[in-house]
Amino acid sequence: MAGCQLLSEMENWDSDLARVLTKYVGQDIMDQSIGDMVLADLSIEDMAVQTTREHLIEIGLQRIHKIGYAATGVQEILDLAGVPKGSFYHYFRSKEAFAQEVLQRYASREAQRWETILGDDKLPPLKRLRKYFNELVKVYGQKGPISGCLLGQMSVEVAEHSPDIQSLLSSAFDDWQQAIAALLRSAVDRGELPRTTKADELASFLLNSYEGALVRSKAEKSDEPLDTFIHFAFKVLLKK
Repeated sequence: MAGCQLLSEMENWDSDLARVLTKYVGQDIMDQSIGDMVLADLSIEDMAVQTTREHLIEIGLQRIHKIGYAATGVQEILDLAGVPKGSFYHYFRSKEAFAQEVLQRYASREAQRWETILGDDKLPPLKRLRKYFNELVKVYGQKGPISGCLLGQMSVEVAEHSPDIQSLLSSAFDDWQQAIAALLRSAVDRGELPRTTKADELASFLLNSYEGALVRSKAEKSDEPLDTFIHFAFKVLLKK
C-alpha cells in the first residue's frame, strides 16, 4: 500500500530532511497526509472486495435463475466471474448464504419495478396494475431473456429444505402482495372496484394465479397460460 510504503521509507529518511518537511508543512499535515494515503489504500481494497462480491452475486443470479439452484455449482460461478478458485468462501460462508444474497438482490430489483410502475399516479390504479403484469409477462414469459420467476423457482426447489431461504421467500412474497393490495385499495377509493372488495385476498389470488400461469407457461413453452391469466384477471375478475 502507498501509505504503508511511505511510512516504511520514512524510517530510512535522513533525520534532517524529516525535520525540514515537518517545519514547512507542519507535523499535523504530515500525519494527516500519511493517514489519508493509508485510508485511501484501505478504501481501494474494500472497494475491490465489494466489487468482486457484487460480481459473484450478479453471475449467481443469472445462473440460478436460468438453470436452478442445485444445478449451479460454486466452481462454475467462480469460472464465469473470473475469480480465483477457492475465493468463494472468502466472500460467502456457504452456497446457501450466497443464494440468500442472490434472492435479496432479485427481490430488491422486483420491488423497484413495482414501485416504479404501480406508483405511477398518472394512470388509474387498474391500468397501472395491468401495465405491471404486462411488463412481467414480457420480461419473464417465454419471450423474455430468462423465463420464470426466481422466487417461485426457489420456493419449489429449496424452501422445504432451508428455513432461512423459506423465510426470505415468504417475506418477499408478502411484500409483493402488499404492494398489489395497496393499489387495489386505491382502485376501490377511485370507484374502479366495488367497496366490498377484499384487497388483501384479491391481491393474494392475483399473485398466486400469476405464479401458477408462469409455471404452466414453462411447461407448455408458450405464453398462452399468461395471456389467459391477463384476460380473466382484467376482463372478468377486476370488472366493477
